[in-house]
Amino acid sequence: MQDFAFPAPRSWTSACLRGLGKRCPACGKGRLFSGYLSVNPACPDCGLELHHQRADDAPPYLTIFIVGHIVVPLMLLVEKLWHPDLWIHFALWLPLTLGLSLWLLPRIKGVVIGLQWAFGMHGFAPAAEDENRALTPAP
Repeated sequence: MQDFAFPAPRSWTSACLRGLGKRCPACGKGRLFSGYLSVNPACPDCGLELHHQRADDAPPYLTIFIVGHIVVPLMLLVEKLWHPDLWIHFALWLPLTLGLSLWLLPRIKGVVIGLQWAFGMHGFAPAAEDENRALTPAP
């Protein structure tokens, strides 16, 4: 009978919190992004390869979902309580919606990448990391 060694489970909560802070899901120190939404090919601190992440459409969808659930109830509440003119609605909700969306999008993308790393998806599997280390020459 052969013994199988299972890798230690990764904490999805710490990976999500690190992603929320736009940091590497593995070490929490290296920057996850090289630009606004451009993911670094590898963590500058621990060397974890990040190029194979597949966040795709999840971050924009989740951003729209969250911002909509924040802004729409507030908009309805303001309309119900004070009945402001349309230009006040426009001046209030447009900047809030844009600002909240632009602030949340990279953080949510970091969370999605952190979840992918924690659950071993899209090349983040522990076996794939071991194979990558075996193929990479030591410095």
